[in-house]
Amino acid sequence: REFDDAFFDAADLSDQDRVLDIGCGTGQTSRRAARTAARVVGIDISGPMLARARQLTRKENLTFVQGDAQVHPFPDGGFDKAVSRGGVLFFADPVAAFANIARGLRPGGRLTFLGPRASRPDGAYARATAALKPWLREPSPAARGMTSLTDPDGIRRLLGETGFTGVAVEPVDRPMPYGTDALEAADFVLSQGPVRHNLRDATAAEIDRVRAGLRAGFEPFRTPEGILVPGHVWLVTATRA
Repeated sequence: REFDDAFFDAADLSDQDRVLDIGCGTGQTSRRAARTAARVVGIDISGPMLARARQLTRKENLTFVQGDAQVHPFPDGGFDKAVSRGGVLFFADPVAAFANIARGLRPGGRLTFLGPRASRPDGAYARATAALKPWLREPSPAARGMTSLTDPDGIRRLLGETGFTGVAVEPVDRPMPYGTDALEAADFVLSQGPVRHNLRDATAAEIDRVRAGLRAGFEPFRTPEGILVPGHVWLVTATRA
């Protein structure tokens, strides 16, 4: 949520807009969009997350659909804006997915999404998680997920090939919360898929040592608001040609 203000400023929603929220999850972004837009449709493949979204939602201009945005039959030109706070990072076929999203936007319609920037080897996150470095020996399935769109030239090329123009890839930096204390931050990192992938053969004692190292690494980032580590994302905007 630390990136929400920049995200919604870039999306530039109006009270006339029909908005598609891609990978909407439990609907947090959809609900904020519905405060402004005329109509919002959130789409996600997860039935349980959508069930939670519907429980939390009491807005007549907001609906949720279970489906895969790569192939879902969106109405041609049915939306003025498409937004995604990270949900577009997980497509098996990004070319098919973004081409399908472009088809669902009217000509001149706007796409806005957030995705992570690659962390620097000497950056704050790398320092906080240095205890993991000996274990990160191979690419994880995240290369097809959270880290699939970290190259700005690749983002521009992908969107240009799938029906978009005027692609802008802008850096945004904000402090990101990792937990109320260093131990919670360490456990949060250990819960992530890429980390679990690389620690899959570690013994319980080895994982305990990594946890202790992570806890120590996060201590310098303790604040009265919890563990805050500088976070870096790409804010991407594009227009359907």
